[in-house]
Amino acid sequence: MMMSDLLLRLGILAAVAGLTLLGVRLVRVYVAAQRRQALAAPASAFGNVAPLPDDLPSAPVRILAFSSDVCRQCHTLQAPALRRLAAARPEAVAIRELDAPSHSALAERFRILTLPSTVLLDAAGHPLAINYGFANTEKLLAQVDGALAPASAFAR
Repeated sequence: MMMSDLLLRLGILAAVAGLTLLGVRLVRVYVAAQRRQALAAPASAFGNVAPLPDDLPSAPVRILAFSSDVCRQCHTLQAPALRRLAAARPEAVAIRELDAPSHSALAERFRILTLPSTVLLDAAGHPLAINYGFANTEKLLAQVDGALAPASAFAR
């Protein structure tokens, strides 16, 4: 009886682990699909519902940093990472912090799922990358440097 009880427990444990892995995989697929749709949608698809902020500074790479007053990670992790990025690439990057609840149409346009989130835009306002959740300085630097790299560097 004791062996069958152990096998039952191991079977339940295996089933829970399998369902957990499946759930994580499904969430990752969903987030990737949301990112692809947000990056692929032309600005005209949104009409005047969610225009970019008028006060968005001009720069080769512009970043929309979505946060909220109650987002602890936004203030303790993402804001310092964005300050380090701005210090490292002062002429190349302009950052505009946005309160997601106050800019809900814009958050919807970029399919913001969680806070913090950052959207990298080119000088014309086309999205280049979207980071759902915290993006560290190294990741942001790599994305900015990739956006600034000449097109011929990608052709190799």
